[in-house]
Amino acid sequence: MGFIKVFRKNMLSSPVYIFSLIFLVLLITLSLLAPLIPIDPAKVNISQVSKGPSFTNLFGTDELGRDYFIRVLYGGRISLLVGFLSMLAATTIGVFIGVTAGYFGGWLDSLLMRFLDVLSSIPWLILVIVLSVFLKPGLLTIIIVIGAFSWMNTARLMRGETLALKERDYVQYSKFIGESSFSIIKKHILPFLLPTMLVSASINISSAIMTESALSFLGLGIQPPMASWGSLLQTAQDKLQNAAYIAIIPGLLIALTVYSFNNLGELIKESLEEI
Repeated sequence: MGFIKVFRKNMLSSPVYIFSLIFLVLLITLSLLAPLIPIDPAKVNISQVSKGPSFTNLFGTDELGRDYFIRVLYGGRISLLVGFLSMLAATTIGVFIGVTAGYFGGWLDSLLMRFLDVLSSIPWLILVIVLSVFLKPGLLTIIIVIGAFSWMNTARLMRGETLALKERDYVQYSKFIGESSFSIIKKHILPFLLPTMLVSASINISSAIMTESALSFLGLGIQPPMASWGSLLQTAQDKLQNAAYIAIIPGLLIALTVYSFNNLGELIKESLEEI
C-alpha cells in the first residue's frame, strides 16, 4: 500500500489528526494570503483603541487601534517562517553530523559526539539568549541562532539509525566492491533515514516556533515594526486586565500550532511504519 493511501487512512481514523491537518492548512493558507487582504496592519486608529472582537474587527483592535486579526496573520507569517527555515537548518546540520559520525565511526565519531554532548549540556534557552544578546536582534539572527543550536537531538537519532544501517549486507557488499562512501550514503543510507528525518523535522518546527516566541516575548527576538506571535504576547503584557484577548489569541495559536505539528509528525511516523 502506498504512503498516500496509508496516510489518508490513518488521518481519517482519528479526529485529532483531521483537526491538526485542517488547522495547519488553514493557518498556512491565511498567513500566505495575508498581503492580499485589504487591511493595513500598521494603520493606527486612535478612536478604536483596544476594542473587543466584532464583525468589523474579528479579533478586535490593539493598543493603537490597529486591526488585530491582520496583525495576528502577519505575526503568523513570521513565526511560521522562522519555524520552517530553522527546521531546515537544524535538520540539515543534524543529518550531516549524525550520518558522518555513525558511518565513519572511530575518532571522528568520538569527536563529534563529545562536541554534541558539550552543546547539549548547556540549557538551550540560556545559550540562545546569550548569543542573541551578542548578535543584532532580528529575523535573520533568530533563524540562524535557533537553527544552529537545535540540531543535537536530530544528530543523535541519525547516528543511531546509521550505525544500524551500515551493518546491513547490501552496505557491506557495496564497500567490498569499492563503491565510494558518498555513493553508499546517498543510495543506501539516506533513503532509509527519511522517515526519521520527517518526524524529526516536525518536532524541530514546533521547537523553533516555541523558541522564537519565548525570545520575542523576552524582547530578544523579532523587533518592531515586524511582529510575530511572541512579540504580540510581549506587547500584550500591560493590557491583560482591560484587553485579555490580545494575549489569549496569539498564545492559543502558538499552542495549537505546536500541538498540530507534533500530531502531524506522529501521523507521518505511523504511516511510514505501516508501509
